[in-house]
Amino acid sequence: MQLNRRTPPKALISLVPMIDVMLILLVFFMVTSTYLNLDMIPALRPSEGAASSAKPPQLRLMIRIQADGTSSLRGQPLSAPALTQRLQQALALDPETQLVILPSGSAPTQALISLMDAAATAGVQNMRVLRLEARP
Repeated sequence: MQLNRRTPPKALISLVPMIDVMLILLVFFMVTSTYLNLDMIPALRPSEGAASSAKPPQLRLMIRIQADGTSSLRGQPLSAPALTQRLQQALALDPETQLVILPSGSAPTQALISLMDAAATAGVQNMRVLRLEARP
């Protein structure tokens, strides 16, 4: 006598776990990616439109943010009131003064936000944040 057993059904391959992994990877890469700086893409050629008639700012201030969160201008440390006063003096000379902020790689983000807030309160409208990367 021979017993016949049913053959078990073949396992179906489900795509749901793969889709879950792909969504997690998509979110991870979106969060960790660096966004394109759109200022580096010219919208007009220099010979066209208002781009050629706009004068570049005459005065530029570069403020460095050290690893401990202190700001310095030309090597001199700045307190918050001194920074506001210096920015207001520069804006009195030239309203189109450009502020360039160079944070250290290990500077706290709060120091950068506080500096940008103080600059906006002082009336700075032309502000850039530079990020330098070491070459291998």
